[in-house]
Amino acid sequence: MKRREWNVTRHFTIRGVVSKLLLGLALALAAGIAASPNLQLPGVISHVEAVSSWSDNSVSTINRTSDRQINDDDRADADEDMLYYMQSLEVRYSLDEKVMENLHKVFDSAVYYIANTEMSVTELWSYVSQVKGNMESTAVATVTMTTSEFLQVGDNWETPTVSYGQQVSIVLPVINFGTEELNNLIIEPQTSTVVTEWPFEPDMTSYLQTEPFIPGNQTKEAAMANRREFTFIFTARSDVMSGYYPLKFNVWYTKAGVRSEEPAVLTVYVKTVGKPGSGIIGGSGQETSGSKPRIVVTGFETNPSQVFAGDTFTLTIHVQNTAKDTAVTNVLFDMQAAQEGEDKTNTYSAFLPTSGASSVYMDRIGANTAADIVIEMTAKADLAQKPYVLDVNMKYDAGTTFDLTDKASVSIPISQESRFDTSIPEVVPADITVGSQSNVMFSIYNTGKTTLYNVQVKFHADSVDEASAFVGNLQSGATGNVDVMLTGIAATMDDGTVTMEISYEDDAGKVTTTEKTITLYVTEAMFDDMMMGDDMMGDDMMGGDMMGGDMMEEQKGSGKLLTVGIIAGIVVVALIGGVVFLKIRMKKKAAALLASELSDLESELENEDS
Repeated sequence: MKRREWNVTRHFTIRGVVSKLLLGLALALAAGIAASPNLQLPGVISHVEAVSSWSDNSVSTINRTSDRQINDDDRADADEDMLYYMQSLEVRYSLDEKVMENLHKVFDSAVYYIANTEMSVTELWSYVSQVKGNMESTAVATVTMTTSEFLQVGDNWETPTVSYGQQVSIVLPVINFGTEELNNLIIEPQTSTVVTEWPFEPDMTSYLQTEPFIPGNQTKEAAMANRREFTFIFTARSDVMSGYYPLKFNVWYTKAGVRSEEPAVLTVYVKTVGKPGSGIIGGSGQETSGSKPRIVVTGFETNPSQVFAGDTFTLTIHVQNTAKDTAVTNVLFDMQAAQEGEDKTNTYSAFLPTSGASSVYMDRIGANTAADIVIEMTAKADLAQKPYVLDVNMKYDAGTTFDLTDKASVSIPISQESRFDTSIPEVVPADITVGSQSNVMFSIYNTGKTTLYNVQVKFHADSVDEASAFVGNLQSGATGNVDVMLTGIAATMDDGTVTMEISYEDDAGKVTTTEKTITLYVTEAMFDDMMMGDDMMGDDMMGGDMMGGDMMEEQKGSGKLLTVGIIAGIVVVALIGGVVFLKIRMKKKAAALLASELSDLESELENEDS
């Protein structure tokens, strides 16, 4: 194996160089022999056992029919023979680099096979003949593919003009810039039934024309002189658009006995004049001006009407074709929601279609006709409370115009559930008399994801004067504090419930109210009148002193005792009556309150006595 691989290398380093040098000599010898066929060269015999397929003479005798196993010299001779043949193809066909690259691939593959295969001399040269045939096919096939570069439209071409409904003659001049003759030509236009691709009526099943040959030419003048002209008569369509239409013609041919695998394509233009309002055809085959229908979004609605973050809802978008006389077809609506997220690495669509597809297709929307797009979507659960934009991208066809586009947007408001909580209210004291006050304190926590605006608290009860506290705006996660003094205005006639009315507004100004309760007992201030009567009694006594100072002085000690006794009696009587009254109205709570006030009164009396 190593010997054979070395033989391949030896071929490329030594034989390759020598063969290139011998090529020029061989060509010169061949030319000399052709000029003097009877010329006898030294060392050359007039008869050989085998000769190459590309020469009538040979400079050496090569025995190519033998059962002997080939050696390195046989391999070198075969390599040299194939190399010379490949180079002769390059000279014969003037091949470019790409073609030569393909030939070298065939050659290299053959050299590798010969270097690594045991075979007889006969098998070797049979294989060489096969390789030469492959080389010839590679070269010729490539030549036929590149020959279309030499087929061109003649310089005498003039662009014709035709109006809708009229006939026009298209005279196509074809010239051959190549030096080789082209045979059996077939010329046929590329027709279509689409008005944007072909401006003429398809009134014939085939427009094919033929030509026996176009001779090869050495100069441009000769090519123009030997041109072939092909005449086609067409009728412009009644709905043809105004502008320049490209007309393409396929040309098949045979060159050097090989039929072209692909046709050459020649392109000319024709100027058309369409009806008013037919539109203008552009180079890309689309209408670039004139009347163009549009699809507009006239409104939308959601079900449910208020969409909360995390909800699944049905979106209905109302659209209308504004064209008065043109329907639109193949309408594709693609809904794309705004991208949300805090940074580029955390973005997502605000709305996701539940079906996984954001596109809706309609076959047709008539002229001046409305239609509805219905799609079910889900709002992301962590969306903030605000409107979110949904883009509606539209693509459609209209008559002879294709792939028209429009874009509209709708804004879908998303709401967040408003939530708050409160601490346990502190009511100090929990029992008051009419005219006295109690302090109420508690906190409000915004536990939702939206701002609570204009938060305030109002207190309502028959036993207290109406009071309120304004907290203000509470951001998500914020805390507001309430500190209110409630004044008793009447004795409690029920279970002491005081209603706290907590209200706030959302982004749209809608007010939400929630009620909570506290307990505060209010009782009558019964001892004020008693004390007032006691004071009046004291005043009367003082008046008596003025009338008889000595008598008062004498009765001072006993009068004070009498006053205390009277007051004590009154207190006892009031206590008994109050207990009965409170049992009926206040039960145990009122009794405890009266006992507390009685104790305070006794302390005051003791202080006064002392």
